[in-house]
Amino acid sequence: MPQLPCPVERSLPAQNFHTLVERVHIPVTSSSPEGLQAASRQDPWSESGKYALGWVYFSIILLVFTIAMHLYHWMSDRIRRATYKEEVAKTSATSSPDDDYEMANMPTNNSTRMFFPRHGPISQQHQQEEEETFLSFTPLNRFVALLRYFFYRPLPILRVPPVRSLRIKKREISFPSPGVVFLVTVALVFVSLYCFVPQPLYYASIQFGSPPLAVRAGMLAVAMMPWIVALSMKANLITLLTGIGHERLNVLHRWGGYICLFLSLIHTIPYYVTPVWDQGGLALFKSLFRGQAYIYGTGIAALVPLIFLCVHSLPVLRAWMYELFVALHVPVSIVFVGMLFWHCHNYLTSWNYLWATVAIWLTSYLVRLCFLNWTNPWRMSWLIGEEAALTILPENAVKVTIPSQVKWKPGQYVYLRMPGISVFENHPFTLASLCSDDFPSEYGEQYRDMILVFRPFGGFTRKVLNAAIDNGPNHTYRAFIDGPYGGMQRELASFDTVILFAGGSGITAIVSHLLDLIKKMRDSKAVTKQVHIVWALKRPETMEWFKEELRICREYAPPETVHCQFFVTGAKRIGPNGFPLPPPSPSRPVSDLVHGKIDRAFHGIASKRNSALIRDEAAGDPEKERELRRENEDGISALPAPTFLPPPKKAHTRANKPDKLTIPAVNTNLHNANNKSFDFGFPSTPTMLQKNLMRFAFLPTANKKTGWHTEYGRPDIPFMLKGMERDFGKRTCVFVCGPPSMRVDVQKCVASMQQKVWGGGENGRQEVYLHTENYAI
Repeated sequence: MPQLPCPVERSLPAQNFHTLVERVHIPVTSSSPEGLQAASRQDPWSESGKYALGWVYFSIILLVFTIAMHLYHWMSDRIRRATYKEEVAKTSATSSPDDDYEMANMPTNNSTRMFFPRHGPISQQHQQEEEETFLSFTPLNRFVALLRYFFYRPLPILRVPPVRSLRIKKREISFPSPGVVFLVTVALVFVSLYCFVPQPLYYASIQFGSPPLAVRAGMLAVAMMPWIVALSMKANLITLLTGIGHERLNVLHRWGGYICLFLSLIHTIPYYVTPVWDQGGLALFKSLFRGQAYIYGTGIAALVPLIFLCVHSLPVLRAWMYELFVALHVPVSIVFVGMLFWHCHNYLTSWNYLWATVAIWLTSYLVRLCFLNWTNPWRMSWLIGEEAALTILPENAVKVTIPSQVKWKPGQYVYLRMPGISVFENHPFTLASLCSDDFPSEYGEQYRDMILVFRPFGGFTRKVLNAAIDNGPNHTYRAFIDGPYGGMQRELASFDTVILFAGGSGITAIVSHLLDLIKKMRDSKAVTKQVHIVWALKRPETMEWFKEELRICREYAPPETVHCQFFVTGAKRIGPNGFPLPPPSPSRPVSDLVHGKIDRAFHGIASKRNSALIRDEAAGDPEKERELRRENEDGISALPAPTFLPPPKKAHTRANKPDKLTIPAVNTNLHNANNKSFDFGFPSTPTMLQKNLMRFAFLPTANKKTGWHTEYGRPDIPFMLKGMERDFGKRTCVFVCGPPSMRVDVQKCVASMQQKVWGGGENGRQEVYLHTENYAI
């Protein structure tokens, strides 16, 4: 509510009332009351737009700092890789050929030093130190390590016990990272001080105008709107400038909304502390603003949708009714922005920020059209989407294979919509395949297989599993893709040592990174010397999800560079007949009928388009047209049917020799007998006794020599990282995607390791970088 003139000024000419209605200023004359004159000097209404600039400057400072750090790491990583590539090229030109004259290393059968160079005398091999001026700046590295020492430390996980009477399951509530908490706290302190420190907070009378406290809070809240919307968009400029994916910026978007609600309440409450109906203010208000049923109606109309948006965005409610959240959040947000236009009425500079909000919103949606696989008219998926096949993997996981012309990077994710299964649901999934010429698709030269692997729980994922069970592996579906988005800020190929932790289905976020890193190591484009993979999974059948990818990493990685450890933490549930229990498959006759018709409609369009292309290609030749149609029918091959491991046999018996444990071999080959089974270093199926003794009695020492082995039990992450730390290079990256408990253990250890960076530890260590992925599936 703007400043209102005092009763003595009601005799102003009629043309002045237009100025009063626009809320530009209140004319102050010599006959004005002393309180009004003092108010205009202390904090005049016409200059209150400056408070909105406070938030703009605050946000720009944070953005510039983030961009500067991103550019520093980006440039140093590129220079490091380019320098390494140049050194490799120089070494290959002066090293001896691979023949009898080269002395091999006996344990690895691989030469680590090139003796007998082609030209010149034999030179002593020495470690070349990197030039600090080009690749790193020690004071900055130590400052960053000091920040990471505090910000990498996780907040405690709140474990809520189950309440069976209320049907509440056990839950683990994880809080935002300390970095996010720090930023939110700084922002909250800033806006609070910016509202309450300047004086006055209230005028002596409501007749002298709106409370200055309310005006300051209102302008700050309006100035936050462009930033809140920008942080929520999938395609936004902030991601382009900082390299931070929108899924991480979304945390700041939610907390920005909570701060906006806080400021909106500060803006609202003073109007009830000094209400307009006191001291003659109501009569003046009615004389200036006619036709309003309630004085604060426009403000309440904007406050109600904001409260709804903040409440239904709480993690507990969002997880409980995610589909409803997705359906309502954007429409209610549009209503909220519309109510803000009505409430602000172009006072001061408020509409400037609201129009900027609308511009950012529309621009982001227009840019997103480039991320949709069905909006490019030069692709076969135009308007009809891609063709997808479903496969049921062990442990009831689902694999979605989508041959696509879309390009993606390791670690990115897409939003998947399958109208044949659910028309309105659109869910994000991490891409578990590598977009590379080394992994071609059978669909065509221009296609790459986009693979999504997830474990179904409820909602859309459960519907996908039911469709795969009901229709079998030979059925294909139309898939509409939005993306790819996200990805890692840094490249793993820029670090000397890379450690990857995965828990359960968290391996899906790591596989594409691992394949890309192995490829670059093979092509001498990565400075990485050691790669450690730790995968904790409940049952050994889960290893079959990415059996081929792990085989590629083991066979094509440079010798003695990749070390993989599997930790089996549980056992598969076996039915009374000795076989795995099948998943429940409820009948959905009406839903299947509707979605089936929709899917057939898209298939019909695609089929007609393919027929037209085939006729054009055949050019009237009936025999060639028949051949092309046969090829089109076999365009996408059916994925293999799911196969389950046989139930484990009894691992030990008490017969003539009660003290001896006999461990029968388990057939882990899921394919035909002619195919060689991939060795995970997995000795046998354990009993409960063996699980208790596994650390001491069942260490697979024969496979530890190759760096690939399997153990039973949970990994001791602090102990493992402490052992790996001895072999860390100058720069180390630790990547974790798993349950909150695993993430917390890794964060604590990596935070402690920062002491040897900012404290000037041994080996000239320059960086220990941590990348975490949320365990969403």
